[in-house]
Amino acid sequence: MLGRGGDGEVAVRLELARILDARGQIDPVFRETPQYECGALGEVLGCRVVLKVETANPVRSFKGRGTETVLARLSDACAVVCASAGNLGQALAYSGQRRGTAATVFASAAANPVKVERMKALGADVVLVEGEIEAALEAAERFAAETGAYLVEDSKDIGTCEGAATIGVELSESGIGLDAVLISLGAGAMASGVGFAVKSLSRGTEVICVQPERAPAMTLALRAGRAVEVGAPDTIADGVAGRSVIPEVLEDLAEVADDAVLVTEAGIVEAMRLIHTHAGLVVEPAAALGVASILESDGRYAGKTVATILCGSNVTPADFKRWTV
Repeated sequence: MLGRGGDGEVAVRLELARILDARGQIDPVFRETPQYECGALGEVLGCRVVLKVETANPVRSFKGRGTETVLARLSDACAVVCASAGNLGQALAYSGQRRGTAATVFASAAANPVKVERMKALGADVVLVEGEIEAALEAAERFAAETGAYLVEDSKDIGTCEGAATIGVELSESGIGLDAVLISLGAGAMASGVGFAVKSLSRGTEVICVQPERAPAMTLALRAGRAVEVGAPDTIADGVAGRSVIPEVLEDLAEVADDAVLVTEAGIVEAMRLIHTHAGLVVEPAAALGVASILESDGRYAGKTVATILCGSNVTPADFKRWTV
């Protein structure tokens, strides 16, 4: 694997038994999502492309799998809090409302306004703070310490990873022989979770993480084997635009990822356009990273069968049109 290598059992925080149990804890609206070969897109990209569509649900992203898993495992929390660019916050609001648990979300004042309004509409108390997502996380941590609310920290909380891992279980059980799975990489919950599930159930499949070159913190850390100082993120893919590396997640990813690649902003935009043109789907920039990596791979996947996870569609119509038309 990337940064490690070796055969035998994967040594990570995740457990396959817990992941399989999580499937029964997650609201069915988030499970068994569409996964199919998109022939038209494959013809353009020069390989068989399997799309795993995680956008047709109340929060328009995969994050509900993780928040459902986390809250199902909490026995006595009457309130939860998180920091979010939008998708985790929407999912936590949905899961909290479903279970009668109050949800507070701290977000950057520069967060996508559509995502902010959706978090509020789903019942969250949204608090905006100046600065990047790291500032929002600090505020969420203080809130948890002061109020006793349970802090749901994306990727660090193992439930968010194991909930996301159910995507990998579904891909592995599909019967489609996959040469590679291309996974958008931000803080690492989806990449580590799906990667672990795929490596546990379909060992011949490569796990490739994809991140914007303008928000490369985790990719550079994976390559170096340690956190690397990076500047502030400057990418349209706000869902993966962090600059902090969680050590435990880095360890997990180093065990399950075969490679991590960076893609350009132009590649992300073109991938969004191609997905819309050939699959009829509107996705947010973070969801297009896998297709962008195929575009910029210089033939790496020619003739192969690859899956990519369309992990969110929280994008304003105006932004989508401005970027893709």
